[in-house]
Order: sequence, then C-alpha cells, then structure tokens
Amino acid sequence: MNAMGVRRTVEQVLALAPDEVSRRAASRLGAAGPWSGTGSGEGIVWGQCEAGGRAPYRTVVDPAGPAYSCGCPSRKSPCKHALGLLLLWAAEDSPVPDGVEPPDWAARRPAARRTRATGAARRPEDAGPADPEAARRRAERRAARVTAGAEELERRLADLVRGGLAEAGQRGYGLWEETAARMVDAQAPGLAGRVRELGAIPGSGPGWPVRLLEECALTHLLDRAWLAAERLPAPLAATVRTRVGLPSVPGGTAVRDRWLVLAQYDTGDGRLTTRRIWLYGTESGRTALLLSFGAAGRAPALALPVGAVVDGELTPHAGSGQLRAEPGEPLLPVAVPAAPPPGGPVGAALDAYGRALREDPWLDSWPVTLAGVVPARAEYGWQLADADGGEALPLTGGDRSRPGLWRLLALSGGAPVTVFGECGHRGFTPLAAWSPDTPSETIPLL
Repeated sequence: MNAMGVRRTVEQVLALAPDEVSRRAASRLGAAGPWSGTGSGEGIVWGQCEAGGRAPYRTVVDPAGPAYSCGCPSRKSPCKHALGLLLLWAAEDSPVPDGVEPPDWAARRPAARRTRATGAARRPEDAGPADPEAARRRAERRAARVTAGAEELERRLADLVRGGLAEAGQRGYGLWEETAARMVDAQAPGLAGRVRELGAIPGSGPGWPVRLLEECALTHLLDRAWLAAERLPAPLAATVRTRVGLPSVPGGTAVRDRWLVLAQYDTGDGRLTTRRIWLYGTESGRTALLLSFGAAGRAPALALPVGAVVDGELTPHAGSGQLRAEPGEPLLPVAVPAAPPPGGPVGAALDAYGRALREDPWLDSWPVTLAGVVPARAEYGWQLADADGGEALPLTGGDRSRPGLWRLLALSGGAPVTVFGECGHRGFTPLAAWSPDTPSETIPLL
C-alpha cells in the first residue's frame, strides 16, 4: 500500500491480460530496459516504451479503474505496454518513482478515461426505452418466433428418437447445423447452441448414444418448459427464457459489499469471447458471476485481477440461481486481506449442486468451495479427495487446466488445501486455491 492505493501483485497484473500472447509479451516488457520517463502519482502510473525506432509509445494506467491509455495501435485492452508498465510498477524493487507530478500528456488521458467509465456505468440506469409499447410488441414478436422454433425442434427430436439413435451417427453434422440455423432464424440462440452440441456427440467416442439420449432429453425438457412458461414459477420461467437465448436482465435487490475476486477465465466459439469472473462477498457471503463479452478477436472489456478485493454494488439477474450479477458502478480495489469462502467436504459440494439442479435442470455446474481436500491420482485421472478418507471428485478441464493442476499439487504438497471451483456432472473444475499457511493469498488455477 502506498500513496497510489492498492499495488497489484505480479499474478494479479497477469490476470488482467486478455490472452496468453499478451501475458508473454507483457512479461518481456516488465523490466526497466524499454522504459523511460516512468512515474506514479495522482492516481496514475505512466511511462514511455521503446517502439523500434519510432517515437516511444506513451502509456498511462489508472490502477483503480483499472483504465488504460496507450499510443500503440493494438486493439487489445489492456495492451502489452499497459501490462508491462503495471508489472514494472508491481515489482518489489520497482524503478518507478512514487509521488511524482505527472507530465501534461499523462495527466490529460486518465481523466478522460475515468469520465467515459463513469458515464458507461450510469448509462443503463438513466436510459429507458424510447417507446415502451414498441418494445413490448417487439418482445411479443420474438417470443412467437421462439415458440415456432421450439415446436419445430420438438418435431425433429421426435423424428430422431423414432428413427433410432444409430441413424444420427450416419447422417453427419450437416442436418444438425441446418437445424441450428433454423433456431437462429427463430431468434433462439440458446436452442441453437444446444443443437450444435447434439451434433457433436455422435463423433465424441464410445458411449455416445447414451450421451446423445441424455442431451436430447434435456433439450426436450427445455422445449416443453418454454411452451408452458406462463404456468411456471416466476424464477424458473426467467431461467427458461435465459436458457433459450432471451436476454437476461438484472431483477433482484442490489448488494453492496467488498468482493474477493476468485477466478477469471475466457471461453470462445470463434464468433464471441465470453469472460467469466467469480466474486465472493466478504460480508454478505454471496457468490456472484460477472459476464463480459468480446466480438471475435477482441478481448472482453471487463477485467479484474484474481485475488484482489474490490468494493462496489452488484445487482443479481432474474432467474432461479441468481448467480449472475451486474455492477452498477466501477468496482474499485481496496487494500484489505480476505479469507477464502467457507468450504466443506466433497459430499456437501455434491449436495449443493443437486439442490441447484432442482431449480435449473440445464445447469452444467455450480460454484462450490472444498475445504480440507487433497489432490490425488486415481485410475481414471486426478481427483480431489477429503483428507479424512471420505468422498472424492474427479478433476475436469482437460489440457487447459493442466498448468493449474501442477500449481495445485505444488501448493498442497500432500497436505489439505481449500479449493474453489465449479462442480458439475462431469466432475470438478478447480479455479482457485488457498494454503492453510497463507489463507489470504488466492492462487489462480485457470
């Protein structure tokens, strides 16, 4: 902690990177060599980075936002220069002088960035629909199209079961893609995504007919739930609308808290990058999920460093679980230590997932914290087992989570640890861990 407020650790800075390429490039720029004219003060960090013979790139970072400004042509946010500057500032023996008056070029930029960020935070609250009646008619037309799509999908699922699942393996992916395109035309992207997943199952290896039947049953359940949505309880009806692809909107009571950033990771399908950020309210005990999206090739705008504690207000979305939330204002870092969420044994995690499934049968996973577990090798792969010899959960995540597994093994060293992650029907995906010796230090695993 210094006059600038919260100084991020190296791990927290790297967690802000939009992708692995940016992380590697930023690591090379986290040394004093390419930088000149660096300084920090008045809430910002600045410096000029060499640009291969051209005029140096002027880079400014507002760590509280965080907000970034750089003269480089990169479309990524933050760019490698902003990350490199933060790494330089985060170093234990940082060469960036503190308490310095910023030059004019640095002082002008963050003020504009903060103004834009504040305006963006207020805009959804201030702006209402220009014509509520027109908005209602548009919603009704879309609902009618989704209903038509759900009815068509029901017919196709019935044809599939009537003709036998073996035939699905002979038709190839083309028929599934055609059906998915029809769901897109019906403005039901959630149904389209489920159809594409169905199309990938026949080529997924031994046992695929069983998996295909299970997923067809869940898709059929979603279809029937949409067609009977007006008779469902309001929270479940909101969940069904979200699952078929209608926009999810904040619908709960806002919660102000100091939130521990548990995990941040990106997934993508070539067209859209989705960033998931898990938070834990240190006072409310509430777990919240923030989603941020980026078009193809662009990183999502929202980024929070894993292990940081941020202060702000979140409004939960409507739906059964009410996990997803929306920040009503910029989340600002605060310099307070935070312990991990209270955890329990493997059995308690499975019970929590089971209760969540009662509210949302299409739920792939549920956030849980395991306490007193040990990573161990089993015949089918790695697992997390209760240290007292109780139950165990297989670890999932594939190659993407492999580096995190080695960090988890090193952190444990055979001793019990606390692990946060997503528990689902395929197993447990570890996202963050804590050692009993350093309970306020969050170790990212993904």
